[in-house]
Amino acid sequence: MAKATRKIHAPQFKAKVALEAVQGIKTINEIAQKHGVHPVQVSTWKKEVQEHSDVLFDKKRGKPKINDHE
Repeated sequence: MAKATRKIHAPQFKAKVALEAVQGIKTINEIAQKHGVHPVQVSTWKKEVQEHSDVLFDKKRGKPKINDHE
């Protein structure tokens, strides 16, 4: 039996799939089937986006404020 090779997905693809999952319009299974990936992978990417979304706005103009809204 031949060993299966893992697919390597581009970061842009992962982000697209994860954001679609975050929107919640379709189920994880529907998104996974549409993009040809396993539902667990979609959930993992969704979780990554949700956990690290705060760093998207780290690079702001001007001086950092002492009292950020956290």
